[in-house]
Amino acid sequence: MALLEVNNLGISFGGLRAVDNFNITIEKGDLYGLIGPNGAGKTTVFNLLTGVYVPTDGSIVLDGVKLNGKPAHDICKCGMARTFQNIRLFDKMSVLDNVKTALHNQVKYSLLSSIIRTPAYFNAERNMDKKAIEILKVFGLDRICEYKASNLPYGMQRKLEIARALATNPKLLLLDEPAAGMNPTETQELMDMIRFIRDNFDIAVLLIEHDMNLVLGICEQLKVLDYGRIIAEGDPVKVVNDPRVITAYLGE
Repeated sequence: MALLEVNNLGISFGGLRAVDNFNITIEKGDLYGLIGPNGAGKTTVFNLLTGVYVPTDGSIVLDGVKLNGKPAHDICKCGMARTFQNIRLFDKMSVLDNVKTALHNQVKYSLLSSIIRTPAYFNAERNMDKKAIEILKVFGLDRICEYKASNLPYGMQRKLEIARALATNPKLLLLDEPAAGMNPTETQELMDMIRFIRDNFDIAVLLIEHDMNLVLGICEQLKVLDYGRIIAEGDPVKVVNDPRVITAYLGE
């Protein structure tokens, strides 16, 4: 069984068919890209996969578990995490605490323990601190773990958002335009980091991206959306040279 199986997924908003008959199969360890012109429905697909929207039709199965109708926090517990096109950090919280928020889906102590501060609470908090620091080291953010998230440069904020998603212990990581706003040096570092995450954390990655250098540099499979429908898929080099894809991006 594949890690993710999506069949005939679709959603309508009134008379608008935003995504129609979307299918994708992702195996463990895959590095998959989803591209398309602005407004093609890419982020809508992410919102359907992660429970932000409820599909009008179709099915989503992650590692044998059907996700249709589950709330976003349950989908996260099932093993799917995401980042956002517009960075959504807890700006006033520290770098460390941003990552620790993602670890609370694995917390073992009870609400009562947290209120009266039992030994179980302190042990769990120490373990979360340790795990959060280990994740931050992957991104080179451990030395600034006490900084406020809002004080980080843009590129580091992007890294922190990915680190927070990774802290949920996902089987599948969804990255929505991770290179947006990055310079070429930062983009190259991001490419190396995505490969490292896939190889060392044993997870699959599905990313939306407009930077073709990044897409062609790391993606092993590619799908192209236009007006909510898949118009091309397969080998990235062949896909980006498909006349239908060129027309979708550049017009007739």
